[in-house]
Amino acid sequence: MILNPKFPLYLPGVENSNNDHVTIIGASLREDITILGYFVSGNGGLEIKIQNDYSTKDYASFSDILRKFIQDNQLENVKRLSLAVPGPVIDGKSSPARLGWDLNIEEYTRDFGFEKADMLNDLEASAYGMGLLEDNDLDPIYTSGHLEKGNVAILAPGNGLGEAGYFFDGKYLRPFATEGGHSEFSPRTNVEVEFYQFLNNIYGIVSWENVLSKTGLFNIYRFLRDVKRHPEPEWLAERISGGNFVQEIYKAAVEEDVLICKIALDTFIEFMAREANNLVLKLKATGGLLISGDIPQTIREYIDKGKFYDKFKISDKMEELLKSTPIYLVKQNHTALKGAALYTAYYQN
Repeated sequence: MILNPKFPLYLPGVENSNNDHVTIIGASLREDITILGYFVSGNGGLEIKIQNDYSTKDYASFSDILRKFIQDNQLENVKRLSLAVPGPVIDGKSSPARLGWDLNIEEYTRDFGFEKADMLNDLEASAYGMGLLEDNDLDPIYTSGHLEKGNVAILAPGNGLGEAGYFFDGKYLRPFATEGGHSEFSPRTNVEVEFYQFLNNIYGIVSWENVLSKTGLFNIYRFLRDVKRHPEPEWLAERISGGNFVQEIYKAAVEEDVLICKIALDTFIEFMAREANNLVLKLKATGGLLISGDIPQTIREYIDKGKFYDKFKISDKMEELLKSTPIYLVKQNHTALKGAALYTAYYQN
């Protein structure tokens, strides 16, 4: 995996030969599956040697998973560790609500004997990992042919709502994390006000994550079913109770033409376009918008690119800025795992 020149990431350690042939464990921590990879650095890129998945809920701590990964693969003297975690990281510590773990990078460095260890927000790690994408990993929604010079925004609906960006310093893109997914959702139409009130009764404060996530898609669906009284076929109720909710809704919309599922997906995509608009404006992301995350990857074939772009560019005064912003769907998965390893390989000399 070699860096794509379209992503001029700020990685000062690339020029330092001491960072070649370094062994690294990268980890992407998620509430369902924790993914670990064993990497070797070289030539400004990474080679992945081993990748294993572990059921997060089966372990009491990340240390237990890390120890099992090392034992399973008989690894010795691994030099570096890097974690991508679904929450804010402050002074090398994080307590992601969806994991229920307290994470401390100093603890892992000490207990496992790594010479260097890092912990990043998962979407910041993904931003680094996107520097390893090939051109065919990007599906254009609207583009002038390449990412322009300027800040870049990343929107990633999945288990939660990830939002991050790249600051363009005139030469390099510098990834940074945000917690923008927890900013407050704002309705626009009368039906959306009803939806807001429905969510307000459940959550109190209604964040964009309550709308643009796996739980968010379920919230949209049950609002349509329970408040707007759209009929739910019995066979669908059985499927979604025992399967992957996003996949079942997508299949019912595309293969069975079930109206409630089509309206749920259409509503989700419109909200995604609107929050993409918000994020691009807040970051002044003239360099582009990247849409990643499990849900856009699952429903990618359903997304009407023209309609998405039309909803995205609506603005009171900033339509020209929005109209000129390239938009891409990221087709590649596990960018957080690769990005975490890339960061710890090359960010520092």
